[in-house]
Amino acid sequence: MGYSKETTQSQHQLLALSRVLQQLREGNTVAIETIYLYLNTCFMFDLVWIGLYDRTEHRLIGKGGKSPISDSPLLKQRFSLTAGDILEQAVIQQKPLTLPDLREEQRANEWRRFAEKANIQGTIIFPITFKDRCHGVAILGSRLWGNFPKADERSLISIALGEFAATLETAEVELKKQQIKPIDRPVLAMLEELRLLKNFDQRLDRVIDQTQQFIQPARTSVYWFERTHRCFWRRATSQKGTRLSDQTAGLTVQEMSSFYQALKADQVIAIGESMGMVKAHLTMRVMEYIRARSLIAAPILYQDELLGFLAAESDEPRVWQDAEKQLIRAAAQLIALVSPLEEMEATIEQIKLDQALTAKVAQAIYSISDGKTALQNAAALLIQRLKIDRVLALSYSADHDAFEVHYQIQPKYKKTLPTWFASLSPIDWQMLEKSTDAIAIENLEDDLRFAAWRTPLLEMGVRSLLVCNTAPGQSIQGLVILAHEAPRVWSQVESELTKIVAQQIGIVLRQWKLQQQNEQQQKIYQTIQWGLTTIQQTQHLDLLEKSALQYIGQTLEAPLAILVAWSAGRRVGRIVQSNQERKFNLDPVMKVSLETDTFLHRVLAHEGVLPVSIDEIPIETRQWLNAPGIGQLLAITLRTAPEHEPTGILLVADSLGRQWIDREHQVLNTLVAQLAWSRRHLMISESLKRDRERLERLSWYKHRRLEDMYRTVKFSASKLSELPETTPRHTQLVRQIEDAIEPARQVIRDEQWQLTVRNETVQMIGLVRRALDRVDHLIKQRQLWSQVHHEINPMVFGDITKIELVLYELLLIACQRANLGGRIDIWCRPIDAQWLEIAITDDGTVEPRLVEDLEAGRAVDLLAPSTLDKVPGLHLAICQSLMQQMGSEFNLYKLEDGRIMSRLVLSIG
Repeated sequence: MGYSKETTQSQHQLLALSRVLQQLREGNTVAIETIYLYLNTCFMFDLVWIGLYDRTEHRLIGKGGKSPISDSPLLKQRFSLTAGDILEQAVIQQKPLTLPDLREEQRANEWRRFAEKANIQGTIIFPITFKDRCHGVAILGSRLWGNFPKADERSLISIALGEFAATLETAEVELKKQQIKPIDRPVLAMLEELRLLKNFDQRLDRVIDQTQQFIQPARTSVYWFERTHRCFWRRATSQKGTRLSDQTAGLTVQEMSSFYQALKADQVIAIGESMGMVKAHLTMRVMEYIRARSLIAAPILYQDELLGFLAAESDEPRVWQDAEKQLIRAAAQLIALVSPLEEMEATIEQIKLDQALTAKVAQAIYSISDGKTALQNAAALLIQRLKIDRVLALSYSADHDAFEVHYQIQPKYKKTLPTWFASLSPIDWQMLEKSTDAIAIENLEDDLRFAAWRTPLLEMGVRSLLVCNTAPGQSIQGLVILAHEAPRVWSQVESELTKIVAQQIGIVLRQWKLQQQNEQQQKIYQTIQWGLTTIQQTQHLDLLEKSALQYIGQTLEAPLAILVAWSAGRRVGRIVQSNQERKFNLDPVMKVSLETDTFLHRVLAHEGVLPVSIDEIPIETRQWLNAPGIGQLLAITLRTAPEHEPTGILLVADSLGRQWIDREHQVLNTLVAQLAWSRRHLMISESLKRDRERLERLSWYKHRRLEDMYRTVKFSASKLSELPETTPRHTQLVRQIEDAIEPARQVIRDEQWQLTVRNETVQMIGLVRRALDRVDHLIKQRQLWSQVHHEINPMVFGDITKIELVLYELLLIACQRANLGGRIDIWCRPIDAQWLEIAITDDGTVEPRLVEDLEAGRAVDLLAPSTLDKVPGLHLAICQSLMQQMGSEFNLYKLEDGRIMSRLVLSIG
């Protein structure tokens, strides 16, 4: 398709391209005409067409061109892009597409039919792009099959179209800048005019006029919120002659629930555009009332209190611009700023009245020593001021996990509310704790907060609430609830007044609670002080258990206390009992099965004290819990830290008529916790003492045996050296024996009760070979295949004797672990200039818990069984500890392919 007639033609094309680029940059001519002229004069195409891309509608708009068919309407047609369309492919992929014969391209749609009429065959489609943004396409065609521009011609066309795309991009950016409406002027104008106006209605009209002038909707209106009837009414509008709404006949909150919630959340609501902030079907009633097809509304909020909203209304669907949304929000905020001026006088007067009321409440509380009378006087003043139906004062009881109603007042013809309120959900609880103000429920039927109280309150006719923590922003100790039997909007002033009164009522509630707690704590302290001292001073496990059971029975005034105790990891428990009456004596049973006893499982799964009746005890448990007088029990697990396994369960029993109180639960919790820790301390102490004595005996015995062996071998070597006839071979053997026992002399001399690190250097391969020689017999015995992989042979630095023993231990365990006829590989490679790695891999299996325990170290619970307490875990743990003491590392891993890797990290000398 490139029809250059002479070799100088390319030079002429370059000159033409430079002129085109200059014209496009200077902008003296219409850009699209410049591109047409360039493509028509510098190249011999039979078809030239340029279409600009409309992103909003996803289509190409034809801008004319050249074709064999003169004045073809196709050249200025608009083409909607569909999936699979060849033009959509060019727009999306932004790469030139070559078509040998446009007539046979099924995806070309209208262009294929046009090509059949005009005999257009070889065609290339160029996307017009700038920085990954497509601005259109150019179609260049020929009547010859497969005739395309040459490579240099394509480059020239791409350069020209690229500059054309840059020109379109610049024009688009400039157009967007011109379309943006600056909102600073109308806002400044409103500020200037509002300052001069004295009447609030005049200020509303001025804000409406400026908003109407800037946005130019059908009308602009202000809708005011009437709290008593919970409805919005049209207070002012830009459309003259429009009748304003009655305050009592507006749009109710119930009719526009989602719209109302969005306004309270300080959202600008846009309706009528493709992506509104509130779904249209949820605001249908609002649109019917306003009689508009699209609108934008901004809330008028003052100190988080919704006063109304400002709306720009249009009778036609409309896409609202960001500048319009910003302006209407700014205008609504200006209205909110000037709104307090209208009611300032009334507010000041009301503040004076409220101050007088709080003073009367404080006087009513502090002048009367009787708390109930003080609460009655305070509640009466609140009812008189706020015109409410009920006032309740509640305090939280942790024992019952519920709220106790200490005082309530209601109309004489109404029933009282329950004396106990259920505990709140975590969400409601957190909301009350974090809130520094009273929480208002305008309509309980539409609000999901305080769901735990919803049903009883609705049954009693309550429809609106104001709930306030007596210590705002702190943990909940008491609550004051104001209730009304009709939906109601609570004002900020009412909320503040309730908050002040609630804090004063909270003082009375706290005094009651402190007095009760003081009495209870005094009794508990006196009761358990002696018992704790006795338990802490006992140093023998058996004596501790018997003394503790006896004291717990006396403290709780219970005739029987039982301890089912076991060692960690065991499945059988022993019974220890302390009883004061024969009918509470258990028949002797030596062992109790922990695996089959469901009652013990139930106690272990329960946190804290579990009260049960004898009727709830299963038959298998009664075989050992067989005292005839048992009727009621308290069961509790002996727990210490969460990571420690329980090692006992304590039971306190009494006759069937016994009622356990919360104070007794607290005492039992305290005593059992101390008993659990004391038992654990004694069990660990005895275990460590036994282990220390055993290891001391073992260390002493091995050391003395090593001394005997050293003396025997040394004496034999000296006798051999004293023989009169010695040969060189004989002398060499004597020297080898002395060299072999020299390390034993160093161990005897320097490492009798503690290890000593002697740093030296040795070649890595020599170290590995010596360790392999030690296990050579085991490798042959198990028919293992072994190989050492290394590229360099650095010097290893450290206590070589101990490192060699660790390496031997790891090889020994790997050989024992590997499958018969399996494989062991030793990988030696440097990590960096200071450290090298020796990794031993084998195809054996290892207990998964061993890898976890070795990585985590010794368990926090020293009484719990561990894989590190027995071979091979014990030996591996010793190797790991020894390597850490020498500043090196040892870790055990299970690789993804199932092999086991023992990895040493050693220092390079």
